[in-house]
Amino acid sequence: MPPHSSAPDFTTLVDDYYQSLYRFALSLIRNESEAADLVQQTFLIWARKGDSLKDASKVKSWLFTTLYREFIRSNRRNKRMEPAEEEPMELMLPPTEVDYSVKVDSKILLERLQDLEQNYREPLVLFYLEDLSYKEIADILNVPIGTVMSRLSRGKTALKNLLLTKLEK
Repeated sequence: MPPHSSAPDFTTLVDDYYQSLYRFALSLIRNESEAADLVQQTFLIWARKGDSLKDASKVKSWLFTTLYREFIRSNRRNKRMEPAEEEPMELMLPPTEVDYSVKVDSKILLERLQDLEQNYREPLVLFYLEDLSYKEIADILNVPIGTVMSRLSRGKTALKNLLLTKLEK
């Protein structure tokens, strides 16, 4: 890549964003080696096309958007058109008193986060773990900001219910 006056050099870019991109990829794929491959693919695309980015302040958003688009592209390519098995609906649990002062172990939180549907997990990871704005998330996921806000709200509720179920066991 020819030097671009406003873009960070490749090594700095990898140092600054590899871990964040990897966490996001892992939340999408749920497989460590495939997540690493997806991040590598993202940086390869940056090496080929990154010099076309005019505003260096948008490099983080560009990388996350590219990673997400690569995930979608590879998912479509790998997915066969087989009918999905429907999971049985969970029974409603009777209301119980829960002590909300109990702190949740981060490992349990991340495990439950992986149990969420992808459309709720993605915005939660981008917002809470990667500190992206609603607008940046909307751009990355290619959905309206209202959809991001709705998915965040529903995702938080679903995550809370998963955590409460885990704590009650």
